[in-house]
Amino acid sequence: MTETATINESHRKEATHAKRTPLPKFQLFIVFLIQFSEPITATVIYPFINQFVRETGVTKGDERRTGYYAGIIESTFFVTEALTVFQWGRLSDRLGRRPVLLLGPFGLSIAMISFGLTNTFWVLVVSRCIQGVFNGNIGVSKSVIAEITDATNIGDAFSYISMMWGVGSTIGPIMGGLLSRPAITWPDTFSKILLFRNYPYFLPCAAAAFLALITGVIAFLGLKETLPSAVTRLKSKKRFGTGAIPDPNSTTTLLTCSTDINYGTGPDCSPMESGTVTLTSKYEQPPSLRELLTPEVVVSVGTYMLLCFIDMSGQVLRPLVYSTSIKNGGLGFDPYQIGFVMGAWGVANTTLQVLFLGRLIRRFGPRNIYLLSQYNYLISLSLYPLMGYLVRQSGSVDGKVWTVIIIQLIVQMTNYMGYTSMMILIIDAAPNAASLGATNGMAQAVGCFMRSIAPSAASSLFSISLQKQLAGGNMVFLVLMGVSLIGIRMGLLLPKHLKSEKRQEI
Repeated sequence: MTETATINESHRKEATHAKRTPLPKFQLFIVFLIQFSEPITATVIYPFINQFVRETGVTKGDERRTGYYAGIIESTFFVTEALTVFQWGRLSDRLGRRPVLLLGPFGLSIAMISFGLTNTFWVLVVSRCIQGVFNGNIGVSKSVIAEITDATNIGDAFSYISMMWGVGSTIGPIMGGLLSRPAITWPDTFSKILLFRNYPYFLPCAAAAFLALITGVIAFLGLKETLPSAVTRLKSKKRFGTGAIPDPNSTTTLLTCSTDINYGTGPDCSPMESGTVTLTSKYEQPPSLRELLTPEVVVSVGTYMLLCFIDMSGQVLRPLVYSTSIKNGGLGFDPYQIGFVMGAWGVANTTLQVLFLGRLIRRFGPRNIYLLSQYNYLISLSLYPLMGYLVRQSGSVDGKVWTVIIIQLIVQMTNYMGYTSMMILIIDAAPNAASLGATNGMAQAVGCFMRSIAPSAASSLFSISLQKQLAGGNMVFLVLMGVSLIGIRMGLLLPKHLKSEKRQEI
């Protein structure tokens, strides 16, 4: 009996693996292209923003005030993104994913041109706010991915999100550094053009804007609607004419499989083969905020919130520790060393996500992968005090210190795995298909809020820990380890199996 059950279970797993559907490559390409343009427009200003702020005159010649005003520009981006991302999600639940996603690249293009064509600080702030607004539709792209994939391939699709953001965040600063002040860099060519003399940072902004514009055009030509209710409306218009308005009190019969969208994520079926499911129109309407806040959504979004805080804090602390002098508890790295270490880690991390993340999620489930990332945050944070102790003992970054650095970098490669896993769990927690955009929008909003406060919180606590020698200068790491422990406790409340997996078992 047990042997038979084991064989049947083995056959079931093999069948499930055999039924893995291919990814809808072209539609995913468009969605990823939209996501690719967003980090580029967000990070292209990093190499020159401090100099740009000084040249606006807002610091009144006091270089020490540069960080304050540059911080305003950066924080407004995340604040406006946090304030609008939920609204974008709700809007996409009503109007459809396609129109909302199309607004993003075109809006970013306009904002980048505005950013480059000014020498006034407050115009920079307004332009950056506009970028944050149109960057807020990133949650909608995740809804699209969820709607064009299924339980067998969603892990593979989401593994590319981290790659797109990582590559975009790498290319953006390179563009900003190479293309800024072209009249000085290439005087024989660009110094003859008045535009580049008057606006020395227009060229990198224009390059980012052009990329966003091309992305918008490609999306306009090739992106298909994925919201089921919007697709149904489009079918009704084609069937009854553009002026026909369906009776809101009528019932709508939907197929369990649809060949009209044809993304290649499921087998073809006909009404006779699949049967029909009758739903009243009220279930197709996006839920209210109160209806959206189910226990599953609250747990998944709350867990994601903690993940964003701990990860953003870690991103800020790494270069801080690397660049701080040895006598003050750091490693004393110069910018070249920091760039080399972070660049090598970025390449290795991106490769890992693409090659293995989808398989790991299918094998162990998103909940376990998320918990793994949080356990590794604990390990990573605990290695900073060890690193500081070893470097103070030797007086330099010797082989022992480099060994700890390499171990820490390897451990940190699970960071993005936690993000991808939480994206899947948040989507799975949505009460129904009509609430997918709002659920993603809510998660993105709280994530942006955490990213807006984490840098200042982590860097300030780092400075206070060193100045006051709290816990030997390591208080910041202990506090963040405490946050990570809370994240682990929240993660244990996440479902062990996705809803789609439970339905397959039934």
